[in-house]
Amino acid sequence: MNYRRWPVVAAAGFVFAAVVYVLAVLTRTGQTIENAALRGVDQDDVSETDAAWAALGQITVYSLAAAVLAVALVGVLRKRWDLTVAAVSVIVAGQLVVQVLKRFVLPRPALVEVTGDYAHNSLPSGHTTIAMTVLFAAVIVVPWKWRGVMLFFVLPWATAIGQYTLTAKWHRLSDTLAADGIALAVAALASLWLQRKGSLQVYDGPRRVGRVVLVVFWSLVAAVSLVLGVILWGVPLARQGLDADEWVVYLGAGSFASAGSLIAALTFLACWRRIG
Repeated sequence: MNYRRWPVVAAAGFVFAAVVYVLAVLTRTGQTIENAALRGVDQDDVSETDAAWAALGQITVYSLAAAVLAVALVGVLRKRWDLTVAAVSVIVAGQLVVQVLKRFVLPRPALVEVTGDYAHNSLPSGHTTIAMTVLFAAVIVVPWKWRGVMLFFVLPWATAIGQYTLTAKWHRLSDTLAADGIALAVAALASLWLQRKGSLQVYDGPRRVGRVVLVVFWSLVAAVSLVLGVILWGVPLARQGLDADEWVVYLGAGSFASAGSLIAALTFLACWRRIG
């Protein structure tokens, strides 16, 4: 089997993150739209904001350590040290990359007049990276026959975190999208390492119907979210320009955030199809 997909996916993830940064952070239009989306959050229902804060508040150093231990435990129980190292490395490396980029590498020039939290750089999102790398690590380490069960529980959570970061006003859309791309790239590089070690085994058993239904469902959700985001941004921005309704801009950003996380997740799943 040809595994040249991994370098391609890794490169695509990093390039996507770079393009998002350039368009959203290094342009006046990008900063204006994203700031409008953040202001639009103020019109959201308080219960939605509280739910977002509660979900994000559960991601702590301790919960991250627990996730790493859980992933490692699965690999140890399978006696697959190679998968264990790769899966844990995805989570750890993902955080190292995004924290270095956010804190030391990527500047946020003052292209529009803002004050307070709107002025500092928050790209890429650490919380989104945690959610996505935990999902990717689980895909790597969980056996093929149990992967569908894992996806049922972890995929909705990982996807929701990206949108929650917007609802809680912790991050901008670009932060979440860049994190999706970086997490995907890091996971692809770990998969490439496994492939070069000869650790990837092809599963030739029967198709899991439940998993197929699950993937098709989330693919439809991703498509709908993407189209909805295009409509919510395209129509008002075309008619009103940068003066478009901030609530609508926020709703569009949320749709794009969900679509971005789902597309990244489904891309990695497609690469790991029938690999156990």
